[in-house]
Amino acid sequence: MEEWMMEETEQERAVLVGLHASVFTAEENATWETLDELEALLETAGGECVAKMLQTRNAPDAHTFIGEGKTQELVELARNNDATLIVFDNELSPSQMRVLEEATGRTVLDRSALILDIFAQRARTGEGKLQVELAQYQYILPRLTGMGKSMSRLGGGIGTRGPGETKLETDRRHIRNRIDRLRRDLEDVRRVRAVQRRQRKKAELPLVAIVGYTNAGKSTLLNTLTDAGIQANDRLFDTLDPTTRRLRISETQEILLSDTVGFIRKLPHHLVSAFKATLEELAYADLLLHVVDISREDWREQVETVDKVIRQLGAEQIPQLLVCNKADLCENPDLIPTGENIVAISAKHNRGMQELMAAMEQALGRGKHRVKLCIPYADGYLLDAIHKEAAVFSTDYNEKGTVLEIECDDKLYGQLREYEVPADA
Repeated sequence: MEEWMMEETEQERAVLVGLHASVFTAEENATWETLDELEALLETAGGECVAKMLQTRNAPDAHTFIGEGKTQELVELARNNDATLIVFDNELSPSQMRVLEEATGRTVLDRSALILDIFAQRARTGEGKLQVELAQYQYILPRLTGMGKSMSRLGGGIGTRGPGETKLETDRRHIRNRIDRLRRDLEDVRRVRAVQRRQRKKAELPLVAIVGYTNAGKSTLLNTLTDAGIQANDRLFDTLDPTTRRLRISETQEILLSDTVGFIRKLPHHLVSAFKATLEELAYADLLLHVVDISREDWREQVETVDKVIRQLGAEQIPQLLVCNKADLCENPDLIPTGENIVAISAKHNRGMQELMAAMEQALGRGKHRVKLCIPYADGYLLDAIHKEAAVFSTDYNEKGTVLEIECDDKLYGQLREYEVPADA
């Protein structure tokens, strides 16, 4: 990826703007709560919020998005607060972005551009940088003719960490070619991951993936359980590149534990698509640890946001444990949910870890069948699937066929049940 063209600059002062429209879905709408989250994103990117504005109307204005009168208010608000940047909580069209920049004389970004900027700062590995660059180009391509100051500021500034001005002024065909190349490179990454998954299956180690809203404490949990040594800071999207560690959760059970990039409301679909090579690991996990910051009042909305992305990735059938983190900070412990698949912990203070590991072992044991089979030689084609998808503990042969002792899931057991040898045989 091109070197970021970021120079040392003073902290940018930004006005945050949101639109709440009756024609929008709940996810599309801006609220004071989502503006607070946008402020946290801005601070993560290195900016400072100097003012906020929330407009309510039936539908967005096609020209200025928030309406002519509100645009004039925005001009005054930016001027009075010496703002250099305006960030919208909603997604803007290229023409709306250009009109607003011309009206305010300031750079205008939307939430997606801000999140992309943060990802550009956070990516460390080659894979992470490929994924971020692909997401940026996918975001930029349809906006090439409409983006103004935000795409012409050489050097510093939030929203300019990206492929660089030279590439942005090249023709669309060049950018599409670059997107195709990035997709091919990421496809290679996916193939490598597929090989790693097959090797993991052979090693008979189940994969447990940690998922959750950004800043819920996923990396802290991985550090506490495995001494992974991941830098865990109180800021959004601190982990982009996944880390996997071995963990023995009981005398008889060892697992691979992996953290993932955090999710957030209105996560740009470009990012979900670009990070598919990483996120698709969720669909192959044996168990998901859904970590939630239970001390937040809006934790239920955050859980729904994460569940939505899990559904997008086709991983909704994977068993889940709801891990209620930061339980020690919850003002009313009686409000912490309880149940068979729920564990309350404090990852930072190493509380509830034994209960969590016991819950993981129990969850991984569900749907498992340890059986003895006799596969007739005429049905020998089944042996390949057995060795790929089951844990094989012993193999023997007699006049009837191949005798195996295995542990398998419900699906494979259903296919092999007719070959099961009775326990007293």
